[in-house]
Amino acid sequence: MASEIRLLMGGPQGAGLETAAQVLSTAYAVHGLKVYSYREYYSNIKGRHTYILIRARPDRTPYAPREGPSIISAIDAESVFHHYSEAVEGTIIIYNEADAKRRLNGIISMEPTTRRRISAALEAEGCEKTVIGALKCAEKRGASLLGLNYALLLRELSKKTGIPPHRARRFQNTIPMAAAAYLTGLSIAGLERGFERRFRGKQEVIEGNIELARIVYETLSRMGREPGKLPPARKEGKYLVVSGNDVVAIGKVVAGLRVQTYYPITPAADESFVLERYEALRTGGESLGSILVFQTEDEIAAISAAIGAALTGARAATSTSGPGFDLMIEALGWAGINEVPVVVTYYQRGGPSTGLPTRGGQEDLFNALFSGHGLFPKIVIASGDHEEAFDDAVRAFNLAEKYQLPVIHLLDKFLANTIVTITPPDPAKYKIDRGLISEGGPSYKRFDKRDGPITPRAFIGTPNTVVWYTGDEHNPEGHICEDPENRELMHDMRMRKLEIADREIPDEERYSIYGEPSDILLIGWGSVKGAALEAIEELSRQGVSAGYLHIRMMEPFPSRAVSRILGEAGDKAVLVEHSVRPLLGRLIAMNTGVQVEKSILKWTGRPIYTGELVRSALRIARGESSREVLRYGA
Repeated sequence: MASEIRLLMGGPQGAGLETAAQVLSTAYAVHGLKVYSYREYYSNIKGRHTYILIRARPDRTPYAPREGPSIISAIDAESVFHHYSEAVEGTIIIYNEADAKRRLNGIISMEPTTRRRISAALEAEGCEKTVIGALKCAEKRGASLLGLNYALLLRELSKKTGIPPHRARRFQNTIPMAAAAYLTGLSIAGLERGFERRFRGKQEVIEGNIELARIVYETLSRMGREPGKLPPARKEGKYLVVSGNDVVAIGKVVAGLRVQTYYPITPAADESFVLERYEALRTGGESLGSILVFQTEDEIAAISAAIGAALTGARAATSTSGPGFDLMIEALGWAGINEVPVVVTYYQRGGPSTGLPTRGGQEDLFNALFSGHGLFPKIVIASGDHEEAFDDAVRAFNLAEKYQLPVIHLLDKFLANTIVTITPPDPAKYKIDRGLISEGGPSYKRFDKRDGPITPRAFIGTPNTVVWYTGDEHNPEGHICEDPENRELMHDMRMRKLEIADREIPDEERYSIYGEPSDILLIGWGSVKGAALEAIEELSRQGVSAGYLHIRMMEPFPSRAVSRILGEAGDKAVLVEHSVRPLLGRLIAMNTGVQVEKSILKWTGRPIYTGELVRSALRIARGESSREVLRYGA
């Protein structure tokens, strides 16, 4: 019986890997395990290699991927070549016997650069450049092999159910998935729960998948393979099995979102797709209205529409990624000068330009902070896990309306495409703060700053009220005005909002510190949090006293607290970031004057694995290095 399940499933894009992950994640969660499931994929619709990393354990939700899978489950030959090198002592590799003789140079879907890299690795290990050669390499490291005849199993499915062979092939992804389920101890009933949730209302699909799973289970039993035993788990009330995109969408609903605009872009679009499915709001059979989800012709239109909706009093947001945000910046400046409370949910990915459209990164930090020409106030918050993403999705609207400015909610691809189990947030604990609202009237002046930087808003459409907005500098009524005294007043008053926010926003919403940083203090933001928290636990078990400083608000930056913490840490501070240069270090220096010299960086577009972070942190703590570069992951 394993204390933790670590499963890696690989196959071609479009072959059902995402479905398999959803089925298994649900099945493990129903058993009572805490689940982490992460998807890595190429930027094409169908055919290129994709893989899923699943961790499940009984005590708490895993925070990040870890090396050393207990099972590698391959739908195709390419998956074996990509992942054979990740096998460790005790890993079981499930593969299709028909692929055994496939040669590396015959995998036409693989990039030439990747093929050359894998070819060199096989050659260095003295292994044949075939699937069976790669598998033998894995055996040398203590892996065991489980070959199944996928075609034979599909023919048996057709024979038992009458499903025509050409349709039965669509079920192929169930074979390695069911084999992995069997070896980890999932019952057929447990798998059935997963299929029922994924294919609700499609009984024929559910029955076909379950029948094929039974065939796989019976085959493995005849082969003498003992079923695994799931870690013991205790079911503790209700739970959600959600991705990062899902949880942000749910948070926006709780926040009172009424207009969401978007132009489809990876990985942001899935959030809007969730809102489209649940745009009609009901509770106890009573209608609460609906959310307008508006797909526009481009990102410029998306943010402009959201700004227009916010001016009418609706809580409005748009969702995008780096290239889309670039197009939004002109309109964002318009929102800044007009003090519009609009929310931009910004999912980072690898750049610049199109860059790595389906891979992760954190190099957009300064793009969010310094977007737009000239200066205008904006608040930038960054979420480190699913619970924070929910909280921040609600908080973003409150901050936007309280301080009357754009709020950018930074996430990254690693969070967007990770499915975890979480305790459902309690909507009742979230309070809505709409800030200062005016009833308007004939004498209303939108930008009357006599009482301070934040002036009551009257919505467009308020009876007997005229509100003027322009992209130019304006007077209290909103009319264009280039007078120097007026410019000095208006520009200064807008920027003072950040000083007010800096005084009023509690420290616990701006940063957190974990562990005991006597020997080393890791510093990071965003999805670095998961790997960092697991790393400081592991470091502690190895006798290293480690802590993690998690920065959650980038503007206004928690300068005083960070200065104090770094002053205490001294040369024990180490930046951890998904970036080719430590941008957080530059931001810290700008706001505190403190230079953090040590860093652990990764910019391959793949997530930080706990083990590689621990190894690098140990080298730095021992004085063997001051800069580490992480590279693990296919």
